Amino acid sequence: MPSPSQVERVKPPALRAGDIIGIVAPASYFKREDFEAGCAALQQMGYKPVYQESIFDRDLYFAGSVDRRVRELESMFARDDVKAIICARGGYGSNYLLPALDIGKISSHPKAFIGYSDNTSLQTYLCDVANLVTFHGPMVAKDFAKSDGIDVESWQAALSGRENWRFDFDSSSGVKPLARGSAEGVLYGGCLSMLAESLGTPYEIRTQGTILFVEDINTKPYQIDRMLMHLKLAGKFDDVRGIIFGEMLDCVQAPGQGYTLEEVVMRIIGELGIPVAYGLRSGHVSHENITLPIGVSAVLNVGGAGVTLEILEPATTA
Repeated sequence: MPSPSQVERVKPPALRAGDIIGIVAPASYFKREDFEAGCAALQQMGYKPVYQESIFDRDLYFAGSVDRRVRELESMFARDDVKAIICARGGYGSNYLLPALDIGKISSHPKAFIGYSDNTSLQTYLCDVANLVTFHGPMVAKDFAKSDGIDVESWQAALSGRENWRFDFDSSSGVKPLARGSAEGVLYGGCLSMLAESLGTPYEIRTQGTILFVEDINTKPYQIDRMLMHLKLAGKFDDVRGIIFGEMLDCVQAPGQGYTLEEVVMRIIGELGIPVAYGLRSGHVSHENITLPIGVSAVLNVGGAGVTLEILEPATTA
């Protein structure tokens, strides 16, 4: 099995003002008022959001049946007028879609697929099997529904086809250096819970040669520990070149605990001898969700004064 660094990935077309964006709900249902607020924000940014009326279906905690969600996702990829696809929200349930998807239909109609949380299952699958660059970034009924929910600069850089762009994180950004060093690899990853749950399945993540991004929310430190140890024991850190953690909101055991999550994670990965950073605001975040292209070459530099993440190639095509 080739490593991610050996794969020539398909880059979707760049997203432009005036383009039609398809909205899908592959996982949980959502509040309609949040969804409508997110659609209004997309329109204000110059896009034309479209969706199927069945997106408001509800089956237990899912956004409708598996068949409905599969047909919705495949149809948005197949539509020639739709230039990108954004998830309404995460929650739970996108893993149900994996064995039912027609990956050939999706591969033949490449376009930007954007989301996070539970949708990590779909994003890593499309990246690994369809060889498609995907995007870990804001969702309609979550981030677009908030006045400060989007990091516009990274959204435009990732989706417009910008070449050789970078993030410079100083101490005011909330990003912390945990282990110094420099590494080049393929940017990859997503929600830690979903990355760990892929192990032992046909959809297991492929982490060789990567700069691994890991984030989660409302997860206790011992649970983070358990999932990272699971990945480590499964060999998923063996050829990882560098690791970046997300903001990790509410990942505490209790107020006033006598240790930090940074200390917990470094007990597990500190001996890897690779650069490690902590606090990149993508996915489950407090504000201004950063868009990260998954499947492109990147360089991570972790120094004493700050952290830089340089994207070495465009994530979309002109």
